[in-house]
Amino acid sequence: MDDLFRKVKQASRIVAMLDDDTRNRLLISTADAIVTNTDRLLAANRSDLSRMDCSSPLYDRLLLDEKRIQAIASDMRNVASLPSPLGRILLDRTLANGLRIRRTSVPYGVIGVIYEARPNVTFDVFSLCFKSGNACILKGGKDADDTNRVAESIIREALESNGITSDAIALLPATHEAGNALLNAVGYVDVVIPRGGRRLIDFVRDNAKVPCIETGAGVVNAYFDKSGNIGIGKAIILNAKTRRVSVCNALDCLLIHKDRLNDLPALCAPLADKNVQIFADKRAWQALKPSYPILSEATPDSFGTEYMDYKMAVRTVDDIQEALAHIEIYGSGHSESIITDDENAAALFQQTVDAACVYVNTPTSFTDGGQFGLGAEIGISTQKLGARGPMGLEELTTYKWLINGYGQTRP
Repeated sequence: MDDLFRKVKQASRIVAMLDDDTRNRLLISTADAIVTNTDRLLAANRSDLSRMDCSSPLYDRLLLDEKRIQAIASDMRNVASLPSPLGRILLDRTLANGLRIRRTSVPYGVIGVIYEARPNVTFDVFSLCFKSGNACILKGGKDADDTNRVAESIIREALESNGITSDAIALLPATHEAGNALLNAVGYVDVVIPRGGRRLIDFVRDNAKVPCIETGAGVVNAYFDKSGNIGIGKAIILNAKTRRVSVCNALDCLLIHKDRLNDLPALCAPLADKNVQIFADKRAWQALKPSYPILSEATPDSFGTEYMDYKMAVRTVDDIQEALAHIEIYGSGHSESIITDDENAAALFQQTVDAACVYVNTPTSFTDGGQFGLGAEIGISTQKLGARGPMGLEELTTYKWLINGYGQTRP
C-alpha cells in the first residue's frame, strides 16, 4: 500500500496550505452532499445491517436513518463554523540577543484512524482532520464497510468538485492486513488513533510502529453518596445507562452508600422499564430482590466490565473512600460521576478520581466532543501524555518553533 500512503502524504502538504475559508467551503459542500446522498447511504447501511444480528448492542451503533444523517451533516457544518486551530501563537518572546522565538500550531500531516462499526466516524474524522489541515487514512470495520465505502465516495466527490485533491482521504480495505500496513506506515503516517473496544485499542498500542494516541475503553462508574438527591440520582443513572448503551460513556457500575440502600429500588426503578439487567452485590441484591424484575447476583467479573448493553453492576460501599478505591481499581480513566449534595464530598471526588472527565450531579453521557463545544470528536483519550478526554480540532495539531534573527551567531 506504499503507493496509496505516498499519495495521501503528498495530499497532506496541499491540505496544510489551504486557507481556512477554503476548508470551510469544502466542509459545507460535503455536508450538503451527505444530505443529497441520503438514499445512497441508507441503501449501503441496510446492506451492512443485514449481516449483523439485530439483537447485538453494536446494531444501534451501525444503524443510520434520516435523522442521524441530518445530524452528521449538521456536525460537519458546525466544525466548519469553529475557529481554525492552525497558526495560533502559543508562545512569543524575544531573547536578550535579539532572537525572536515563537511556538505556533501546525497540522500533524497524515492521521490514521482505525475504528469499528460506527459509520458516522468516517465523516467526523474527515471533518476534524481537514479543518485542522490534516489528510487522513481510515480503516473501518468489516461490519460497516458498505456504508463506509459510500461515505468515502461522497467525500472524494466533494473534494474533486471543489478542485481539491481527493487523496486527502483514503479508506483502506476492512482487513487485518490493511490495518497492519497502516500501523507500520513509518514515514507516511504521522500518528494513528484507534477508536473502539479494549481489544482493538490494545492491538493498536502493542503493534503500531508509528506514534499512537490511545483512546480508551469506557468502564464508567457513578457513586450515589450518602447525601445524594433521589430525583437527581434517578435521572442521572437512567440517562447515563440507557441513553445509548453501546457508547463508551455509558454507565457500567452504580456504587451506592450503605446508608442509602433503602432508596436503591427507587433509583433503579426506571431501569426496569428499559429491561436493564442488574448484577448486584449481596447487600444491594437484598434491597432490590423484592421489586426489581431482572436481577442477578454479582460475580467478581461483574465489576470492571464495559457492558455496552442493557446490563449494569451495583455495588454497596461503606463510605466515599471505598467508592474511590473501587474506581481506582476498576475504572478505565474515562469518565466517572458522583451524585451528592455534600460540597466537600464533591470536591474530594473530583480531586481524587484519576479520569479524563469527572462529573458532579450530572451523567457521564456528556463526555462527547460535540457536547463539550468541540464540534465533533475523533475519540476520547484516556492517556496523560498529550491529548486527554474528547479530542477535537486543537488535539489534532502539534506545534513548531519559528526563530527569527538578523545575523546573530552562537558564541
